[in-house]
Amino acid sequence: MHKPKRAGAPLVIAASVLAASGLLVSPLTAAADTPHGQSGSASTARQRAFLSAAAEYHVPPGVLLALSYQESRWESHGSQASTDGGYGLMHLTDVTPDMLAGGAAGAAGRADLKSLAADPALHTLRRAAELTGLSARRLRTDDAANIRGGAALLASYEKELVGGTPADASRWYGAVARYSQAQQKAGAAGFADRVFATLRGGATATTQDGQRVRLAADPSAAAVPSQLAGLRLKAAATDPAAGTDTECPPAVRCTFVAGSPRGGQVSDRPANGIRIDTIVIHDLETTYDAGVAGLANPTNTASTHYVMSADGAVTQMVPTKDIAFHAGNYSTNLHSIGIEHEGYAVQGAVWYTEAQYEATAALVQYLAARFDIPLDRQHVIGHDNVAGPNSALVSGMHWDPGPAWDWQHFMDLVGAPSNGLPGVPRAGDVVTIAPPFATNEQTVQVCPSDDPTGQTTACAERRQQANFVYLRTAPSETAPLFGDQAIHGTAAGTDRINDWGSTAQSGQQFVVADTQDDWTAIWYSGAKVWFHNPDGTNTKISYGVKVIRPTGSSAVSVYGSSYPDKAEYPAGLGASTQAPLSMYAIPAGQAYVATTEPAATDDYFPSSGAVVIGGKKMYTVQFNHRVALVYAGDVTATEAVRHWED
Repeated sequence: MHKPKRAGAPLVIAASVLAASGLLVSPLTAAADTPHGQSGSASTARQRAFLSAAAEYHVPPGVLLALSYQESRWESHGSQASTDGGYGLMHLTDVTPDMLAGGAAGAAGRADLKSLAADPALHTLRRAAELTGLSARRLRTDDAANIRGGAALLASYEKELVGGTPADASRWYGAVARYSQAQQKAGAAGFADRVFATLRGGATATTQDGQRVRLAADPSAAAVPSQLAGLRLKAAATDPAAGTDTECPPAVRCTFVAGSPRGGQVSDRPANGIRIDTIVIHDLETTYDAGVAGLANPTNTASTHYVMSADGAVTQMVPTKDIAFHAGNYSTNLHSIGIEHEGYAVQGAVWYTEAQYEATAALVQYLAARFDIPLDRQHVIGHDNVAGPNSALVSGMHWDPGPAWDWQHFMDLVGAPSNGLPGVPRAGDVVTIAPPFATNEQTVQVCPSDDPTGQTTACAERRQQANFVYLRTAPSETAPLFGDQAIHGTAAGTDRINDWGSTAQSGQQFVVADTQDDWTAIWYSGAKVWFHNPDGTNTKISYGVKVIRPTGSSAVSVYGSSYPDKAEYPAGLGASTQAPLSMYAIPAGQAYVATTEPAATDDYFPSSGAVVIGGKKMYTVQFNHRVALVYAGDVTATEAVRHWED
C-alpha cells in the first residue's frame, strides 16, 4: 500500500498522507459540549467550517462530519495531495498521469497512462469547483473551501437520487455511497457503512494543527442499503455477495474484503499468459483495521492481494488472477502477488510478530506451490527490492518492510533457508548475504519523518538487530558508505534507516570481486563495494546459480521495466515505452546474479484483455539493493561454480 520512501523524500505514509487516506488514528479528546462541538475559539474554526458548509448546502451536519472523518480524520494538508490524488479534508480528487506513473501503479511509460488518469471519478475536485464557483486552487489549499466543495458535491448526489436534501441523515446513505465513486456494490456499500458507523458512534479528535472537532453520536442514523438501487452499481467478481472465495491455505484465518477497483486491473493470470513469478512483502505503516479500510476505499489508487494482521489473521482484497497496484512498478505488479503487513518499518521488531511470520509463511508456501514460484529470496522479495520503473522514480521507491524484517527467520519458516556453504569466499564466487539476525546489530539514524507513529521526535542514532550489512567504498570501518547513484549522485551514503542504497540484505546474492583480510568486495550497482565478513560469518558460498556478464567490451544498460518494442504491438494498441535507467550500467568485467531464466517482454491492456508478448527476453538481476533488468542479448550467462581450495 502506502510506503515509506528514501531519505530526503516525504514519506508516502507520513502522518499527513495517512490522514488523507483515512488511515491515521488521531488522539481523541473532547472538543465542546454542544451537539456538534460549536465554539467561538480559534481551535474550533474547522468545526465551524463544517457547520457552515452543512447549512449552506442543506446537508445534515453529522453526515458531513462523519464522511470527512472517514476520508481524512479531519486533518488538513495544505496543498499536498494524498497518494491517491485526494486533496483536503473532503478528499476531493484530481489525479494526474504523474501520480499514477509514480504511485503504486508504477505506470511510467504505459501507453494508457492518460486514459487511466482521465476517469471522471478521479476528478471530483473539478466538479466541486463547478458547483461552488471556487477555483481549483482554493479547493486544494483552503480548508473551509475544501469543506464547502465536499458539501456541495454530496448535496448534488442527494438531489440526483431523491430530488432534494432531506434533514433525516438516514436518507443520505445512497449519496454517501455515491461520494465514494465506487462502480461496484461492495466498494460503495463498504464506504457508506463505515461512514454511518462513525455517525452512529460519534467521534472526537484534536488534529495535528490543534483543531478540536467533535461529532456527537447519533444512534438513530440507519444505514439503508436499498438506497443503492439508484446508483446502478455492478456486482463484480471481487464482491463477496457474488460468491467470491478466499485463496488461502487452511492453516490461516482468512476473510475477503473487496479492495478499491481503481487500485488494480481485472485480469486472468496466469491462464492468459501473464506469468506470476514474484511475491512482494510490504508493511502498511499503520494498523490492520485501518489498512484494510484504506485499501477498500474506492477512491484509492493502490491495492494489494493480501493484508496480514499482527495476530496472524488474513484479509484477501484482490483475487490472485487480477493485477494489484502495490509495488510502484507496473511490470512488477503484472507478475507479482502483494502481501501487506500490519506494522511500521522503523518499529518492525515490535510489530512483526511470530504469529504474523508464521501465517505469512504458510500463505507464501501455498502461493508458491500453486503458481510454481521458486521459494528463494530472488522471488520472494521486499518492496525495498523492487526496481524503479524509470530514472526519475528510482530515488523515491519505497523501503518497506525495512531492516527489522527478519528475512532469515521468515525464509526458514517458508522452508527455504539461505542456500550455500560456509567458508571464506574468493574472487569469482557467488555469495548469499546471510548475517545472523539475532546478533547482527547495526546503527541506523531515525528521524521523525521516518516514523508515522509519532514516537520519534528528533533525529537520533539507534542500534538494533538488522537484516543487512553496510557497504563501504574501501575495506575499512572508516571508509565512506557507498552512496546509491540515484539517491546521492557521487556523494557518500548515510546510515539513515531509509537509505537503502548502502546495504546488502539477507538472502541477496552477489559475485565476489575481491577480498582483503576480513573484508569481502562484491560487484554492486556498477561498482566494487566492501563489507566486513570475518571468516565468512556474513555470507554463504553459493553455486548452481546463473551469472551474467556483458558480452562485449561496452557497458550494458539496465532497465526498470520489461515492455515489448514499439513495432511488436498490434495495430490499435498503443505501445508502452521504456528507457535505460540513466544512472546505472553494468561495466565490462563485472558480473551479477540473474534471479531467474530470461523472460519475454510483455504488456497488458485491461480494456480488451489483450496480452502482448515481445520477441526479446530480459534477465532480472540482483543489481544493488534492488533488482534491475537487462536484455538477454546484451549479456553472456554462465553457471556459478565453487572455486574449491587446492
